[in-house]
Amino acid sequence: MFELLVAGGVMMIPLSLGSILAMAIIIERYWSLRRERVSPKHLVARVWAWAKKGTISKKNLQVLRTHSPLGVILTAGLLNHKHGREVMKESIRDAGRSVILELEKFIDVLGTIAAVSPLMGLLGTVIGMIRVFSIITTQGVGNAEALAGGISEALITTAAGLVVAIPAYIFFRFFQRRIDELVGSMQEEALKLVEILHGERENDNADLFNGIGGLKCSIELEETN
Repeated sequence: MFELLVAGGVMMIPLSLGSILAMAIIIERYWSLRRERVSPKHLVARVWAWAKKGTISKKNLQVLRTHSPLGVILTAGLLNHKHGREVMKESIRDAGRSVILELEKFIDVLGTIAAVSPLMGLLGTVIGMIRVFSIITTQGVGNAEALAGGISEALITTAAGLVVAIPAYIFFRFFQRRIDELVGSMQEEALKLVEILHGERENDNADLFNGIGGLKCSIELEETN
């Protein structure tokens, strides 16, 4: 492996750093974007149980806020539910924006690595071919070892760029899809809380807390009036 890094020339340094950074982001985001961590089941049911018992306190809200990203959104809604439905929805929208930014952390970096790595590999290929033609110009075609070094540098950097870019792009798209699914799930749960506290659903409907049904909504919750 070390021999390949040396043979690939100077462009193997940024490619190696990019691969390490991409791997670190993939591991961190895979752990952070688990569904049970971001949008745990039955959290709205727990909040509704607090509301029925009259035990919604600052301590409970603090626990809810630190529980999960969904808890942050629900807490924002609970703090403003007495000001009316629209104010509650607006507070949920504001909290949702900050939560989405947190979920998308490092994702753009991963996408940048996926896009730039093939270009760095191509640059290494060009540098290697320049080296080959320079040797041919100065020494002719008799120095096979020097020619092989330039060709090796050209091919290795191309392969390295693709090796870094392909998995980075796959996980970039995977995490984008995962975030979309989590945002949709959190929107449904937040809407359930709005509708429960403002009496637009039957409060004793057990199916509500089993995740059955639910409303379709946009990312900004603009269609819920």
